[in-house]
Amino acid sequence: MPGQITPPGWLPDALSAYSQLLSELLGFLVGAAVVYVVGYLLVVPVALRVVRARNRNNPTILTATETYLKALLVVFAIVSGVIGAGYGGVLTRSAIIIAAITFAAGVAGQEVFGSFISGVFLVADPDFNVGDWIAWPGGEGTVEAVDFRVTRISTPDNETITVPNTELTGNALRRPFGRDRFRVTEQALVAYDEDTERALMELQQVAANLEGALADPAPNARIVELGANAITVQAEFWVSDPARNDVLTIQSDFRREVKRRFDAEGITIAPASAQELSGELAVTRRTAAE
Repeated sequence: MPGQITPPGWLPDALSAYSQLLSELLGFLVGAAVVYVVGYLLVVPVALRVVRARNRNNPTILTATETYLKALLVVFAIVSGVIGAGYGGVLTRSAIIIAAITFAAGVAGQEVFGSFISGVFLVADPDFNVGDWIAWPGGEGTVEAVDFRVTRISTPDNETITVPNTELTGNALRRPFGRDRFRVTEQALVAYDEDTERALMELQQVAANLEGALADPAPNARIVELGANAITVQAEFWVSDPARNDVLTIQSDFRREVKRRFDAEGITIAPASAQELSGELAVTRRTAAE
């Protein structure tokens, strides 16, 4: 018709392409969202309830199961989104899947896979649980969670650190304080000319009267070394659940009280210098004739 404007030939093709793209995007979002929401609201809670019922004394398995299930849920949601977008046939081509896995392995590297395997071993270890107080060559603290690559640990100064799983499985782990008690060990240097038995008694009394220290096991004090310049005495006492107690504050209170009691009793803490000099110095003036 005269005066009618005919759209360019590329415009219908562009609109069709955009329409297909939006349709695929909508299919991906719907497919991924449905799987994720259903899994997060139904599958994960039910699975965690079953794991919790069967592993009441092992919270590590519970936290690890939650972490792994959520990761798998994301993977399934992505796969469902791809299928919903109409690209499900890509997933059936084994060559593409193998190539993708090989690429992921090359990118992730040996360290990531090593950390993942180490995390699995930590979760399976019955002597390693969330809530345990552990010590390793790099520090000590309470285990909060075991993730794919790292383990989260709460330190005595209320900091949360992430330790690679390989560091925990590759080193000796100590749990000398049990799961519900923390043993505090404090040392002091006493001069040789002091009454060592009285120093030991004062250490034990301070520990016994210290707020936060447990009465059972009872605090004790002992001589641990006869050094070149001083006697090393040591006090040991226990506090309950270090995760809920400020261990650093308890240690500080103990040291302050020991210093105050030693000063009050006249007990000399060994001097910092290696040698303590005593005596008199006499100066005699002599004449030239002498």
